Amino acid sequence: MARIVEVELGLSLGYSLLNRIIRVDRREVAALSWSFACFFCVLCSYYILRPLRDEMGVQGGVENLPWLFSATFVAMLLAVPVFGFAAARLSRRRLVLWTYLFFIANVLVFYVLFAGGAAPPAVARAFFVWVSVFNLFVVSLFWSLMADVFRPEQAVRLFGLISAGGSCGALAGPTLTASLAAPLGTSGLLLVSCAFLGLALACIHALLREARAGAADATQTSAEPGDAIGGTTWSGVAEILRSRYLLGIVAYVLLYTVLFGFAYLELARMVAANYADSAERTVLFAQVDLAVNVLTLLGQLFVVAKFVEKLGVGVALALLPALGIAGFAAIGLVPVLAVLVAFQILRRAADYSIARPAREMLFTVLPREAKYKSKNFIDTVVFRGGDAASGWVYQALKGLGLSLAGIAAVAIPGAVLWLVLGLLLGREHRRLRLGR
Repeated sequence: MARIVEVELGLSLGYSLLNRIIRVDRREVAALSWSFACFFCVLCSYYILRPLRDEMGVQGGVENLPWLFSATFVAMLLAVPVFGFAAARLSRRRLVLWTYLFFIANVLVFYVLFAGGAAPPAVARAFFVWVSVFNLFVVSLFWSLMADVFRPEQAVRLFGLISAGGSCGALAGPTLTASLAAPLGTSGLLLVSCAFLGLALACIHALLREARAGAADATQTSAEPGDAIGGTTWSGVAEILRSRYLLGIVAYVLLYTVLFGFAYLELARMVAANYADSAERTVLFAQVDLAVNVLTLLGQLFVVAKFVEKLGVGVALALLPALGIAGFAAIGLVPVLAVLVAFQILRRAADYSIARPAREMLFTVLPREAKYKSKNFIDTVVFRGGDAASGWVYQALKGLGLSLAGIAAVAIPGAVLWLVLGLLLGREHRRLRLGR
């Protein structure tokens, strides 16, 4: 009896502490906990792979990065209709579970290739492309599930903390990579990443079981009961073309990827020029990831929910473009590696802590089919299409003789347009949420 009382007191204390960070109902705690744990595992798995991916990109030649971005875009074009075909025919539960199982199998294939030393240059390029596809698909599908399980009002309160689960995983991932890279090697790290994907799969199963059982009625989307997605292979794309709201999200994502793609490519070029050793480059990329995720976690725990509740989704979406304007101006004035690294850390932290949760909130007011199919198309094809475009535009600007300062000056007007678009999307989200 005393043991039961101790457990109940501990749970009550934990709930009180949680409410100091965000407003949460007791009936939401189970679904919130599984969501937090799932995103932790997903991003831990990815961030174990990310420094390896960046190093593979540098090894393949910085001048070849636009080609790798284009290859990733083509891979997305091939993958999206397959995903759309599956989404039209599988239940929500089976779609999510089978997609994650597919990527677990992919990791095991790369493990065999790296362990056997098969065609290292070709495998390195394929790995760069695959990780870029893998990241967007698993994260996009995770947030589709979140937008489906939680209502718009809940998303404003809870998405920041759920994002913090991912940030904790993103902190653990680089730490594991830095500590295990020497004893386990690249192939061993792939197995560690695979294990975390398996744990994410278990969390998804538990979350969906919670939703089916109705154990947390406050977290279920009453407007669309059941588990079916429906539609056709291309209905997600058709929905985008019919909706000004979704087209606005497409434009927002394109501006984000193109403008910040310039910064990524220039950073890769300057890192390659300043660090000759592969291990040093991998450590630098891991240190950047670590700094980003510390700042991101603080923002997700203590800023995003209060920020969005008080100022709205539109202001949260406009924050990242505003930082982009300031960052490109700073790069234009002082075009050195240290400023570029600082800009990369700050803009990624602002993105992951505030802008990304706000962007995911945009989908909570849409029908289930748009949450899975239209969202997946935007998060994969549109996102990587912007990456590919940024690579070739960057090459063209460099071909015209523009320096880093000149490229930064070109980016500023686009960032202003991006800021205005974020405010407009926030206003439309509010209108849809209130049913006006």
